[in-house]
Order: sequence, then structure tokens, then C-alpha cells
Amino acid sequence: MATWNNLDTLASYEKLTGMKDRVNIVEAMSGENGADRVAKYNVPMVAGLNFNYAAKEVDDTILNTLSELADEHQLVEKFEELYNGAVINTGEGRMVLHHLARRQLGNPVLDNGVDKRDFYVSQQKKAAEFAEKVHAGEITNAAGEKFTTVVQIGIGGSDLGPRALYMALENWAKANDTFKMEAKFISNVDPDDAAAVLNSIDVSRSLFIVVSKSGTTLETLTNEAFVKDALKKAGLDSSKHMLAATSETSPLAQGDDYLESFFMDNYIGGRYSSSSVVGGVVLSLAFGGDIYGRILEGAADADELCKNKDLTKNPAMLDALIGVYERNVQGYPNTAVLPYSQALIRFPAHLQQCDMESNGKTVNRDGKPVNYATGPVIFGEPGTNGQHSFYQLLHQGTDIVPLQFVGFKKSQLATDVVIEGSTSQQKLCANVAAQIIAFACGKDDENPNKKFEGGRPSSIIIGDQLTPESLGAILAHFENKIMFQGFIWNVNSFDQEGVQLGKVLATKVLAHETDGALKAFSDLLDI
Repeated sequence: MATWNNLDTLASYEKLTGMKDRVNIVEAMSGENGADRVAKYNVPMVAGLNFNYAAKEVDDTILNTLSELADEHQLVEKFEELYNGAVINTGEGRMVLHHLARRQLGNPVLDNGVDKRDFYVSQQKKAAEFAEKVHAGEITNAAGEKFTTVVQIGIGGSDLGPRALYMALENWAKANDTFKMEAKFISNVDPDDAAAVLNSIDVSRSLFIVVSKSGTTLETLTNEAFVKDALKKAGLDSSKHMLAATSETSPLAQGDDYLESFFMDNYIGGRYSSSSVVGGVVLSLAFGGDIYGRILEGAADADELCKNKDLTKNPAMLDALIGVYERNVQGYPNTAVLPYSQALIRFPAHLQQCDMESNGKTVNRDGKPVNYATGPVIFGEPGTNGQHSFYQLLHQGTDIVPLQFVGFKKSQLATDVVIEGSTSQQKLCANVAAQIIAFACGKDDENPNKKFEGGRPSSIIIGDQLTPESLGAILAHFENKIMFQGFIWNVNSFDQEGVQLGKVLATKVLAHETDGALKAFSDLLDI
């Protein structure tokens, strides 16, 4: 059985702290040395992806020490305990099973006699079969017309991951004749969000998925009521247009308010729930159950790599350890995620939640304070847009920000033109290659304003094309990176108490049970 210890108790970590600034990335990436590093520091992933970390501030000595840390900290053993059903979520006393929704990685996991893999598969099958009936016109609106739009009503993990995945594959599905229904998302309790979506669709030909595990999420229930009111005003029976994705014991699972209900459980956290019916229903309706299954397959293949103790064959664990070196030894507090793919426009937002909600902790798994930094601040924007936005600070600002690029050799739509001797896709790829070297090597100049110090570390995930499989693999890579970093920092990456206090106070405001500054701010906002 694995033992759980704080990072600063490990001999390998103490050894690692003596290696600060060991690698000068400007020198390492310049000339022929740089070409050798690009070839050497490359790890195959799955689905045709590769993780290249040549521009990171590591060498063989640091990598060997990171491998020692992985072994001493029993990272792979902890992952094995997780997928075999150990209670890894210590804050809530729960198992952590989002990997099981993708594939059986180890022994059967039972809960009160129920095989959890069978449960997840049954719900995925139910979603796929329901979607197929909608697409075939077997399930229609009251006028016998096919549904053309699906709207997901949810917030946090019920929105960010599924929305990012939908947007990532929308153009791919259209190009490959698998696009079935347009998907829209309502998340913010701001009425302008729901109103804008409703004004952009034909509500009579729309299905609405209410997503809340507990069935009590304030924003989601408010938006559900908003939509039901719109359906009523349109003369429509909301029960013929509403679906629920919830737990079997939630209020949403009771009664006849929904055309169909799909179930999740407490063992898959919201930010990891794209692999459950939270992602499965909307994506199956949008693209078909087989496409959603291909996303899960890509994710499952990436999960399998995490069972390998060889650091050079376990890209998620390698990525995690390099990130810990940057955070805890180099002292870098931020990480930028920079996909050179417009399809991944919402992926950085998803990772903001997944990473910062998971590892933004100051106490360990036993509730005791830790004496070292934990999760970094995550932000990002697709290239090349970001180059004309915040890259100025990344290149010449006072803080060094580690960078994680994602790039693809081919576009999704295969629609392109040659302009000035190269295609738009070639220009896109040229930009990401140039940025990696510009960040790493910099540029000397007599004019201080035009001087680039360089020394800005980066990695890149490179793929042939963004497909369901590669998308699933990228999703799982980052989820597993976050998981391994949580193990390393000895924090519970699977609860989120930090989101609760604001909810409690908001409830008091709405009930007019306030005083002091809270009442004063409430009055300023005319509540």
C-alpha cells in the first residue's frame, strides 16, 4: 500500500532543490545542441501525439532525480490504488473513478454490490441509443419535427469541459459528415446568457439538458426555470423538451418533468465529468454516440500510459514532475496553455478549472498546512491571437512563465490557400515553432527595448490533426498531469471546498440575512 507524505519530506526532493538554474536554456537550445535536444527530449503519446520538452530547463541529471522522486513518492502505485477503487478523495471520503468511465484499468470496482464499470457503460449506452432515436426522428417534438439543437444547462464542470470538447470537434464533425445537432450552452446565472441562447434558436425544435449532480445548483436551477418559462410562453410542454443528467438520488431524478434522465455518481468530480453523462449526452446528440466513444478511447489509451514506471514512457507523469520542478524549485507561479488550434479555443478555460480547482490547496490530505507552493495559476488563449495580446509580458515581463503549447500539422477542414508561398496552416505552424525558439533563446540587441533575455521554458504536444481520439488523449493527459501533481504535493485534488463559501453567502444575501459590509454591498447592488 502506498504511503502519503509531504513533498518536503522526500530525500529526492531535497536533492532536486540543489539543482535550481542548473540548465541554461538559452545555451542548451542554441546551435546544433538545440537540434539534438529536440530529437532527444521527445516522448510518444497515443493517437499520433508526441510530447516534446526540449525547451524545458531539464537535463539527464534532473530527469534522473525526477524519476527518483516518482519512485520514492510511489506515484504509479498511487494511481493504481486510485483506479482500483481506493478512497483517494479524503475530503469527502469517496473513490475517484473518472478513469473507469473510459476503461477498466485494473480490478473490478464495486459499490454496494454494483459494478461501477457496468454502471458507466450502461449510461453511455443509454445516451447513445437516445441520441440515435433523436437523429432518426423516432423522438420528435409535439409537431412531429426533428430536434435540431441541444442546449446544455450547467455550470463549472457541467459546462467548461463539454463545451470545450464540442467546440473542438464541431468543424471536424462537419467535415467528416458526423455533425448531427448544433449544441449551445447556458452556464452563467446572468439572465443575458440564457436570453442570448434562447434568442438564437428555435425552442420548439430544441432539447435542453439540465446538468447537476446534486440537483441543487443555484445557477443551474435558475437557468432551468428561465428556460421552462420560455417554453411555456411558446406554448410548449417543457417535459417534452427537457432532459436531466444527475445522480439517481437528486431531486432532478424524481417526477415527470423530464423526457429522459441519465445518471452519474459522486465518484466522478465535476471538472473530470466530461467522461460521464455530463459530456456523453450532449456530445452524443451533437456528433453521435460512436464519436463520443472515440473520444473516450483516446482518453483511455492515454490513461494506460500512466501505469508505466518508466518516466520516459509516461508523458503525463513526466509533464507533472517537470511542472513541480518549475513551481517548487525554479519558483515560477504561473503556467500558460497555448493551443495553436482555434478549435481548442475553450480548452484553456477548461484547464483553469481542472487544475486550479484541483490543486489550489494550502493543506494536505490530512488537513495539515503544507510548507511549499502547490497549484500554479493557469491561463491561456489560442495562437496566434495570444501573440498579439499577452505575449509581450511572456517575452519581456519580469516574471518567467512556463509555457505549454499544443499544435497540429493539419487543419480540421482541409480548406486553405497559398498566400505568399505558404498556406495558412503552414503560417500557423511556423509561428508556434518560432515562438518556442524565441522564448527559449531570446535575442540580443544594443537597444534594451528590443532585447529578449530568453530563458522562457516551454513544452509542446504535437499531433497530426485534432480528431476525437487525439482530443480525448489531450484531455486525459492534462487530467492525469493534474492528478500526479496532486499526489506529489500530497493534496486532495478531488474536492473543492473553496467554491462553497461564496455560495453560502449568496444564499444569505438573497434571503436578506445580512449585516455589516455584506449588507452594504448588497444595498449597492439593489438586491
